Amino acid sequence: MSILDKIKIIKFFTVVFTASLFSCNSGAVNLFKPASLHEQYKRKLISAGLDRTAMGTAWIKAADQSLEKALSIKIPFRETGYFSAERVPAAAYRFTAVKGKKIQVSIVKKPAEQFMIYLDIMEIKDNGKSKLIASSDTLNSPISFDADENATYLIRMQPELLRSGQYTLEITSGPSLGYPLSTTGKNQIQSFFGDGRDANSRKHEGVDIFSAFRTPVVAAAAGTVTRVNENNLGGKVVWLRPLNKDYTLYYAHLDRQIAVEGQQVLPGDTLGLMGNTGNARTTAPHLHFGIYTSSGTIDPFPYINPVVNPAPNISASLNNLNATVRTTNNTALHLLPDAGSAVIAALKSENILHIGAANGAWYRAELPNGVIGFIRDNRVSSVTKPLRSIKIKAPSQPVYDHPDSLAAVKLTVKAGDEVSLLGQFEDYQLIIANNNESGWIKSLVKP
Repeated sequence: MSILDKIKIIKFFTVVFTASLFSCNSGAVNLFKPASLHEQYKRKLISAGLDRTAMGTAWIKAADQSLEKALSIKIPFRETGYFSAERVPAAAYRFTAVKGKKIQVSIVKKPAEQFMIYLDIMEIKDNGKSKLIASSDTLNSPISFDADENATYLIRMQPELLRSGQYTLEITSGPSLGYPLSTTGKNQIQSFFGDGRDANSRKHEGVDIFSAFRTPVVAAAAGTVTRVNENNLGGKVVWLRPLNKDYTLYYAHLDRQIAVEGQQVLPGDTLGLMGNTGNARTTAPHLHFGIYTSSGTIDPFPYINPVVNPAPNISASLNNLNATVRTTNNTALHLLPDAGSAVIAALKSENILHIGAANGAWYRAELPNGVIGFIRDNRVSSVTKPLRSIKIKAPSQPVYDHPDSLAAVKLTVKAGDEVSLLGQFEDYQLIIANNNESGWIKSLVKP
């Protein structure tokens, strides 16, 4: 980066930092803004003319390319990674969520101060375009949102320029509604949506939750009681419309109705007592819980399932974060952190990679050509110890900063020079010259 570019960036950070001091307030952080915080930062870069600098251009390009190369993950998910300012990094993931789930995303960073990570969450629409769901600048405020449809989401993380640091990202999912009973217990939900009823002449349009007679039945969300009535199938029932939602909750087979029509309730307020009225007279006491939309009933189980699976612990060593490593044998780079997932690239022994993050027993790794995937932690080792020495035989050999003959030449080694071999990639070998400079040479040189 030129001296002029450095001066521009220093001036930019001075202006941004000063503005942030005067714009801070003690109110709640608004995570849902028309333009994401990432986009606002990008606009500031452009306004300052930094999009015409090498580093500013790289930052904007990295943001776009990360979305194009987003890796697929399954939630719950946890990873610890490192963003190095020298690499101008960005990372993105793609995941799916089931309708009715509440997704929670949190990120913890080190250092906690003077290291900002911009985090955007986008929903992929049917036309392939993305819609911003939430954004954060990691002010230690987790992001949570309801999955109103079965959908695919993108999450992107990118630090501000000239900042390095470690982060831990965690994505979990749980019920978007509260549990409709005052207490929870194992195996309470015993009949599910879509089960056959009356010799399979009809389908079950909810879930049945069993508990003791007259167990309090409670509001699963804040909202308005829209109806309290009785019918042949449900017996004594209560209808609740959650606040700002397009569906209605249905509580049936109550022994007693306590709520009244028009009542405003909060989560946990008692609506009635469990019983077996209606067509449940011959069964044990239970609550039939359903969700009705304008187009019919939907499966309520994801909305209330109290089981929340924790994100798996990270067992891969964090010592390799932001490190160059090599494969210890023939292995593969995978699409998912799962040995059964598709193979992105077959890798030979001694193949060079860069480690960006660790999750479970896997690393998110990048090949020298920019291809990103997952590799098992026990398939790589550090390059701190060279593999062997190579004596240069050609009159001169250019050493490139990337494994590409069109890349910049860092230095030239000559016949008789001894270099240390760290690893290889395709037709190139990564070496350290006798001046401790590292770089790539064509693999015309044999050990």
